[in-house]
Amino acid sequence: MNDPRPAGTQAARPLPGLVEFICLMAITIGLVALSIDNLLPAFGPIAEDFGIEDGNRMQMLIYVFMIAFGLMQIVYGPLADSFGRRPTLIAGLGIYCVGTVMAIFANSYEHLLIARFVQGLGAAAPRVLTMAITRDCFAGREMARIMSFVMMVFIILPVFAPASGSLILALADWHMIFVSTLVLAIAIVCWYLLRMPETLHPEYRHRLSLRRIGRDIKTTVTNRQTFGYASAMGMMFACLMAYIGSAQQVFETEVYSLGVWFPLVFGMIAACMSFSSFVNARLVRKIGMHKISHIALFIMTASSLINVLIAIWFDGQPPLLLFGIGLTTILFCFSLTMPNFNSLAMEPVGAIAGTASSMIGVYSTLIGVIAGGIIGQQFNGTVIPLLAGYFVLGLIAIVIVGITERGKFCHATH
Repeated sequence: MNDPRPAGTQAARPLPGLVEFICLMAITIGLVALSIDNLLPAFGPIAEDFGIEDGNRMQMLIYVFMIAFGLMQIVYGPLADSFGRRPTLIAGLGIYCVGTVMAIFANSYEHLLIARFVQGLGAAAPRVLTMAITRDCFAGREMARIMSFVMMVFIILPVFAPASGSLILALADWHMIFVSTLVLAIAIVCWYLLRMPETLHPEYRHRLSLRRIGRDIKTTVTNRQTFGYASAMGMMFACLMAYIGSAQQVFETEVYSLGVWFPLVFGMIAACMSFSSFVNARLVRKIGMHKISHIALFIMTASSLINVLIAIWFDGQPPLLLFGIGLTTILFCFSLTMPNFNSLAMEPVGAIAGTASSMIGVYSTLIGVIAGGIIGQQFNGTVIPLLAGYFVLGLIAIVIVGITERGKFCHATH
């Protein structure tokens, strides 16, 4: 199903300039990344405060957030298609602020987990709404290009997030990390109220009904291209979840013991991922989403296999430089696949962009959290489980894309 609406004409009043639009979308969805990456340096102090001895248990602060984040997306999509993008986003950010305040005043690890769950419920709104707003205004390769720029700015945030988290910890305790994200969420709400118009034209709003929601969900999940690329997105998202869940143990404490240098290494890898998004934005108009994402997927999978063999050769702890190059290559390719897979999944369902975005988000996020969590929990003091997980996820994604495209890879339809 192709969207009958001409992209770029959905706003009732003029949009912000392109640069401001990209920055606003990136910072909005970047709130999710900051809610995770800012907290990584605080794992140690939090574990010490609450008497947590098992490092793998600290990963639950990530996974609980992401489970709520994934589940709640199905709610925001239909609401956004019925009541508009702005009010739905602001409501979600309000829930996020409530969860953040709960985290600030948490007096036990269990209370902190509950607060993280509430945060995740609110953080789902930025994920769904940034995709829906972008799809309201752009389509096809242009949407992929805009999303690449959004992802480039979005990924720059984790470059500084662990460092900013470490800086906050140097000046105050871990509670102030939550204060900083609370301030950012409030700033985003103000930015939307002042600068961002409603992008869903009243003509395209749908009455909120279970029958319509069910019909839109059926349309989304029965579309071969949408469901296929959403599934492949889930495999790629699992790679990111496995990396984020294991990064602190791999770099800071148990494998390479980098200590205070962890934010620098984490930031360097994130910078390479951001550069990858920039490369994609420059190439996608000329080469197309299929070619770029398919080639990157093959390279990522092959690189994962090579790095697993290298890790086994070095008994699970290859030299830091060698492991860093391999991991950066894998995540560089990851950043070439995700925006294109997302755009390919959204392209046929633009007329129901809110519900479709939420379904794609729920499905891919839950796959990513579950598969990434399984990989993260296999951490055994070496990098082998992480790299082996990447290889398996890459193979599964290749099979899914092959089925979706009926065996045709790297074609230039879009």
